[in-house]
Amino acid sequence: MSVDTAARPAQATGRLLPLGVYFLSFSLFAMGSAEFLLAGVLPAVAADIDVSLATAGGLITAFAIGVVIGGPPFAVISLGWPRRTALVLTLLVFAGCIAAGILIGTYPALLVTRFVAGLAYAGFFAVAAATAVSLVPPDRAARASGVVVSGLSMAMILGGPAGTLIGYRTGWEGGFWLVVALTLAAAAAVTAAMPRTAGGQPSGIGRELRAMRRPRLWLVYAATLLSTASYMITFNYLARLLTHVTGIPDGWIAAVLVLFGVGAYIGLAIGGRISDRRPHHALVAGAAGIGVSSVLIATLAGHAVTVVPLVLLLGVTGFVLNPAIYGRVFTIASDATTLAGATTVSAFQLGISLVPLLAGISLNAGAAITTVAWIGAGLAAATVPVVLAERLSARA
Repeated sequence: MSVDTAARPAQATGRLLPLGVYFLSFSLFAMGSAEFLLAGVLPAVAADIDVSLATAGGLITAFAIGVVIGGPPFAVISLGWPRRTALVLTLLVFAGCIAAGILIGTYPALLVTRFVAGLAYAGFFAVAAATAVSLVPPDRAARASGVVVSGLSMAMILGGPAGTLIGYRTGWEGGFWLVVALTLAAAAAVTAAMPRTAGGQPSGIGRELRAMRRPRLWLVYAATLLSTASYMITFNYLARLLTHVTGIPDGWIAAVLVLFGVGAYIGLAIGGRISDRRPHHALVAGAAGIGVSSVLIATLAGHAVTVVPLVLLLGVTGFVLNPAIYGRVFTIASDATTLAGATTVSAFQLGISLVPLLAGISLNAGAAITTVAWIGAGLAAATVPVVLAERLSARA
């Protein structure tokens, strides 16, 4: 897919990034809020559609599967489309799926619409990341990617909790209607602000597929998968650790989890600033920080005064990596940004999907809940040699 590069210099001058980058971030905030919202209202959804909580959890899995498999195929299909068209279409499909699931209100309908919403979400994310990079000079690519991804951390901090609160006051559907409204507003903003771009050339698909054969790119994907699983395995089981080991009252758990989101936002801001010049430093420092944070959480889990700040630190170090990951992907596959970006999204989601499997093996064997943090530390340690191998291959 070609880019209107002539517009770049005018759009990239000054301290702020082009307006379109911030609208892409807002779009991910709107869509990501639906992902974080469902976990908060899952018991209410299960009761309303008359299924067990475990069965209702399949709605989360359906969305995750859609995200994992949706990005790369959509990237290939949409290569010949104007990017604005691809972005707006995925936003409208996402909003339509969320609305259809609410209106029909049965478990099969919700399962299907969540899956298709995951496909649309992955497609948007992939095109958005490549579009953000195309709007700025190369030396600001990682920062632009960080700003786009920051929409997800804001969804974690604000969108999910706010939607959950609305859901418990108006019925679980209320929060999702807010997501629909925000997503439609994002589609209107992207339509108005995104510059026109021409469609890609027929040869573009072959070029992007050839770029995906580069071993260095798959080293970055491996680092993405490992590092994402390393901090998410601790985050996903924080509530149980905080209540059963740390002794924090239930009413404070949400505040501590929001603190992780605040850390994620800070991490993205830091990573976006340093990753354009020193991506490997950001990757190694982030992985090391996840490892140290995880070890300290595991060993000091009984002390709230230390664990709570460590949750913030885990968010910071975990998300410092994200802009650097996109920076490396778009540097290695500069001629295949759409498909490479889509596969990056799948790598992130695969890392998240590994968490229940790895934690389940440990916890089902009777291990303490703090074991998940030790697993996270091990995954972070495994990330470092992968990053160093990619760095060495880059110099070869």
